[in-house]
Amino acid sequence: MVAAIRPAGKPDGVWALPKGLIDPGERAETTAAREVAKETGAGRLVRKLGDVRTMIRAPMYALNFYSPLVADQLRSHRKTATIRLGDKSRKYKKGMVVQVLCGTRFSPRERVFDAVIDKVEVKQLGDLSPREIEHDNPEIRRPDEMARFLTQLYNRDVTLDDTVTVIRFSAIGGPNQFF
Repeated sequence: MVAAIRPAGKPDGVWALPKGLIDPGERAETTAAREVAKETGAGRLVRKLGDVRTMIRAPMYALNFYSPLVADQLRSHRKTATIRLGDKSRKYKKGMVVQVLCGTRFSPRERVFDAVIDKVEVKQLGDLSPREIEHDNPEIRRPDEMARFLTQLYNRDVTLDDTVTVIRFSAIGGPNQFF
């Protein structure tokens, strides 16, 4: 017998298997029985479960972009870096896998692709090379232009002396999904 539920808020015809978080100190089998009973209303009918598997997920980080123009640049691989204000080297590391997402703030985001971070470098904005700037924004080449762009983006004065983090990335996948 298979226990399936119709998740609330999903369209007709969508079914899912009962699932839940394991409480501290609880065995996976106990969690599975509790969740099947709770989500199906089967209660004491649950005696023995078949194969119970657990999945441990590492935290997933994302590079969020808020402009439809950026989404097009990402899809065409014209944008292969992001320049973020401040030192982000503790959050982003070389080799890390991230989701690259686009969408307006505080709304669902479109997953453009997953990416691996190739390089993370912290420097002053005035020390950026034209090539580093171009990988972030193909329309900009000079640090003073990037300072003006970041001033608009962050809604505060950004100068050539500000610290920035250059995060280079490469796409490793591409299904368009919404989150």
